Amino acid sequence: MKPVVYFSRTITPETVLHLYKKLGKELPGNVAIKVHSGEPGNQNFLRPDFWKPLCDHIGGTIVECNTAYDGGRNTTARHLETFRKHGWTQHFPVDLLDAEGPDLELSIPEGRVIRKNFVGKDLANYDSLLVLSHFKGHPMGGFGGALKQLSIGIASAYGKKYIHGAGDPALLWDADHDSFLRSMADAASSITEYFGDKIVYVNVMKNMSVDCDCCAVAEDPCIADIGILVSLDPVAIDQACLDLVYSCNDPRKDHLIQRIESRNGVLTVEAAAELGIGSREYELVEVE
Repeated sequence: MKPVVYFSRTITPETVLHLYKKLGKELPGNVAIKVHSGEPGNQNFLRPDFWKPLCDHIGGTIVECNTAYDGGRNTTARHLETFRKHGWTQHFPVDLLDAEGPDLELSIPEGRVIRKNFVGKDLANYDSLLVLSHFKGHPMGGFGGALKQLSIGIASAYGKKYIHGAGDPALLWDADHDSFLRSMADAASSITEYFGDKIVYVNVMKNMSVDCDCCAVAEDPCIADIGILVSLDPVAIDQACLDLVYSCNDPRKDHLIQRIESRNGVLTVEAAAELGIGSREYELVEVE
């Protein structure tokens, strides 16, 4: 059977919770809720109040990792201050998974480029995972969605360098580009292996710039909002988002498509499917 991706064109906090409930799956134990805290200065990231109904229902802990580049999130102190300024700590408990070392090393025996992934050691404190993704463009990956959150998002600061460098942290911005994209898929597979079937994915197609929420200076959104998607399959949900971008009737979509195609963004989806962590074929179920 094809994995189901639930989709609604209504973009509200309440719709996020409604779609989650459509899955009929409650995440067990201590739940890590992966978000993007938003780089200071970025105008497009999804604020904590948008996620609040779902996070309150889940009752988990907001988790993030530090960045591998200068800015407002590259040290634990700066990142926690960013969480405070952006309102996260007012609503939720927050855990920077790599606030303190050493990293947790996950094996990727079937990895095509990298055979290990470095994540914040606090990941070991959680039983299940909720991946909240803001779907948009990305300067290097072409687009960011569930697979990016699973890979770069959960990797420690060192792990981010390792993935970007396709196994050589010294090549942070200089590795072979397709090898970097495949490394993201490899890293994502280590997280799906770690949590098994105890992961839920939410992608929100709103405020879609060609730039990531990690950019302090980002372009404004270039395409009309499309909707919210929820699934148990990270490949299916990202593929569905790509398909919705291509099929929408917004005449400005070419700018986002150019960003995705110029970075060969679909390769991450293809590589993840090759690794068996999800399916590019899916059933899209539209919900009012």
